Amino acid sequence: MPATVLTASALLLDMDGTLVNSDAVVERCWRRWATDHGLDPEEALKVVHGRQGYATMAVLLPDRPMEENYADNRVMLARETADVDGVVPVGGAPAFMAAIAGLPHALVTSADSALAAARMGAAALPMPAVRVTAEQVSASKPDPEGFLKGAAELGFAAADCIVFEDSEAGIAAGRAAGMRVVGVGPRAAALAPDAHVDDLTRIRVETAEDGTIRLHIAEH
Repeated sequence: MPATVLTASALLLDMDGTLVNSDAVVERCWRRWATDHGLDPEEALKVVHGRQGYATMAVLLPDRPMEENYADNRVMLARETADVDGVVPVGGAPAFMAAIAGLPHALVTSADSALAAARMGAAALPMPAVRVTAEQVSASKPDPEGFLKGAAELGFAAADCIVFEDSEAGIAAGRAAGMRVVGVGPRAAALAPDAHVDDLTRIRVETAEDGTIRLHIAEH
């Protein structure tokens, strides 16, 4: 099957599930939290990916005061930051990050800066110079704020950026920002992104003379 080719001026990269496979940690921590709160862990895991912790808690415990969610989220972040057992790069992530090293790109993650540093470090991936973490936004994905901030920091219009995402909340955020979305991994497959790959081994990066980024995407 011929590759899909997408062009952009800048790339905006989610972290968990997109660059870093942290599912083992996420599932350990959130199963424990769900059980502690009398919730079905399997149902909880359906909504945790892509959101900040307090936003997940608000979905799962809609009647709980938000102040309790914020406090609980601080505990969860500390627990997740301390646990990097099983954190590994998504397939192809090291080569992909090397290929875009000199190109405009930013990390846009629901993790805070400490958690982002811990997981990117555990996966031995370079931390982008431009990054938008939980501390820098007032609303969690699926709100587009993080992606719009990333584009603004890089100095490009939303329409000229491509988002890489794995989760429903993240893909919704990219679309709400007016950006095209490359879905990565199994969670993204059913969400109709502009292109979908199993992992980052399926993407080849080229740069045109005018600086335009060309992504050759082998979807299947």
